[in-house]
Amino acid sequence: MPNRPSAGPTVSAVIITRDEAANLPACLESLAWCDEIVVLDNGSTDATPDLARAAGARVHVTPDWPGFGPQKNRAVALAGCDWVLSIDADERVSPELAREIREAIRAPGAPAAFAISRVSSYCGQFMRHGDWYPDDVLRLFRRGSARFSDDLVHERLLADKPHGRLHSPMRHYSYRDMQQVLAKLDAYSTAGARAMHARGRRTSIAGALGHGFWTFVRGYLLKRGFLDGRLGLVLALSNAHGAYYRYVKLWLLQREADKRPT
Repeated sequence: MPNRPSAGPTVSAVIITRDEAANLPACLESLAWCDEIVVLDNGSTDATPDLARAAGARVHVTPDWPGFGPQKNRAVALAGCDWVLSIDADERVSPELAREIREAIRAPGAPAAFAISRVSSYCGQFMRHGDWYPDDVLRLFRRGSARFSDDLVHERLLADKPHGRLHSPMRHYSYRDMQQVLAKLDAYSTAGARAMHARGRRTSIAGALGHGFWTFVRGYLLKRGFLDGRLGLVLALSNAHGAYYRYVKLWLLQREADKRPT
């Protein structure tokens, strides 16, 4: 159970959630070694908060949604242990990774943050090549030494000092089926387009086509996504579509802005 006394530095796991009842129990089970689990929920309509409380997590609820980066910073601010592990509900910490984390933070002169190797599942297959692999994510840090960027989507952890790297992989069950792929492609391309538009980025239809084409070539050929078989091709194509739609949506946003009277 979490919230137990620990020998050496303590670890808070922090998770942001919304309607994650299907994913959360397995995630929480993989975090039972942590000293504290904090769940920051964004108004779930399913059993997510109740499942978290039943597992011993400390649950907080926010009615508003400021974006992934700001919401994760809110969750980090609620952590009370020496170290913070930021994890998503569709990710799992293996026993090997848990042991490596404990050993790493106890080591004399340990860096203030660590990147974790992540392997992601796409429609039931873990991908070992292409744009998704290798995928080192900065997620473990000494409390107060790092914060998430303010990006609405594809947020990054910003650490004050150079970080170390852990080798045991964290499993990421990112896309269960094509329906989820298409739903996230639409949501993420919209959020990405809005973020680029807010920064003053501009593009064209040719630019959108070019970004989509380059994304496919990079992931499928240069990063050898073809070695993941037929689903490697499907993933490379969906990544290319995501890039294309992100820039098409940016073009449409700038087109509407250009029509407004100054």
